[in-house]
Amino acid sequence: MKQDTQTTEALSRLLADSYSLYLKSHNFHWNVTGPMFTTLHALFEQEYTELALAVDEIAERIRALGAVAPGSYSAFSALSTVKEAEGVPKAADMIRELVEDQAHVVAAAKEVVKAAEAVGDDATADLGIRRIQVHEKNSWMLASHLE
Repeated sequence: MKQDTQTTEALSRLLADSYSLYLKSHNFHWNVTGPMFTTLHALFEQEYTELALAVDEIAERIRALGAVAPGSYSAFSALSTVKEAEGVPKAADMIRELVEDQAHVVAAAKEVVKAAEAVGDDATADLGIRRIQVHEKNSWMLASHLE
């Protein structure tokens, strides 16, 4: 497939947000404490494990479209809207941050869908739609712990 700059740039931002969320989820998995420890430890692991596979799929799609996938912390930092946590937040604050970050990834995935649909790239649009579904579900599951 011919490279479309808008699509590969949108995919690169999705990759950066996804990798940043992967790292943050892994950090919170290691450092969560409190009465919800067991539940959150397992939930954060489930989410970062899924993200580990997702970042590979996103990067490989970028390569399939003929572009170079970003792959460094500095590149991800420059592209990502998901920001690092400061210190070690309390468990409820971890959840709030991750819910907010899910929304950032959904927004990035929607940009992928929009760019891909504009050029008739159904495969990339499908990848974006699947990412939206995953992160909307993750947001709901995380937010449920705050009720």
